[in-house]
Amino acid sequence: MQNDGKILASRLAKVVIACIACAIWCSAQSLPIRARLQTRAALEHHLKSFSTSNDEREKLIRKWLADAGCAEPNLYEQAIGGRLPPNVICLLPGETQETIVVGAHTDKVNLGDGVVDNWTGAVLLPGLLYSLSAQPRRHTMIFIGFSAEEQGLLGSKYYVNHLTRDGRAHIDGMVNFDSLGLGPTKVWASHADKALLDDLRATARSNHLPLATENVDSIGASADSESFARDHIPRITLHSVTGETWSMLHSPSDKLAAIRMSDYYDSYKLIAQYLAYLDDALKAPTPASSEKPRR
Repeated sequence: MQNDGKILASRLAKVVIACIACAIWCSAQSLPIRARLQTRAALEHHLKSFSTSNDEREKLIRKWLADAGCAEPNLYEQAIGGRLPPNVICLLPGETQETIVVGAHTDKVNLGDGVVDNWTGAVLLPGLLYSLSAQPRRHTMIFIGFSAEEQGLLGSKYYVNHLTRDGRAHIDGMVNFDSLGLGPTKVWASHADKALLDDLRATARSNHLPLATENVDSIGASADSESFARDHIPRITLHSVTGETWSMLHSPSDKLAAIRMSDYYDSYKLIAQYLAYLDDALKAPTPASSEKPRR
């Protein structure tokens, strides 16, 4: 009788555990998708389809944004003057006018193929549009392929300088990425808004994705995010450069072979989850406060 009782108790315990596991699984299936992920193969295909013509690079990003579901009038070009390619812009409308700007420059210098700097960043724009359009967003997401970054941040400066007062006030944050895939994801922490940086680190921890601090001030780097900082818009830049790999940029070594695809895909996953997190985390300021939103 004692043995039979133990067997029965063991069976009941197993049933209870199975029911709990089932309940947890069912609950997880009912949760909204924060950010669906493009396959690594699709991302690699776009990365390998690079062009060494700045005009053609902008056109490819525009085409892939359209393929990812961005259509006129939400998909358009912003001429910045002269013979330079335009900025390419895609709006993913949200429930409010509060916006998050997601940016990467599309242009390259003459040396090398410009895959690292910054085809790796530009290619993420349509991939992230695909990720973030999986469910309704509170924020309007503005994806921008900036022109002429290599000529002095001309495209991003033009964009910021031509924002309306309301448009500028509604930007809760600017997330920029430049030169990914040389290794695990890095963040330019010394030039990052503290709240955006804290959220990035929290996202990396919760998704078990690598992230390290690598400040590039001392090596003379700049990025399109700095155009937003001048107007006190919270900004952050992600990259993969170290002191050892910095010399690869703007050189004949900037080629597809330099990319570590597993690290690059990890960067994409981190940024996709981060943007989805920011959509929830960045709250509108109270009417009595003119400060930028915080949680």
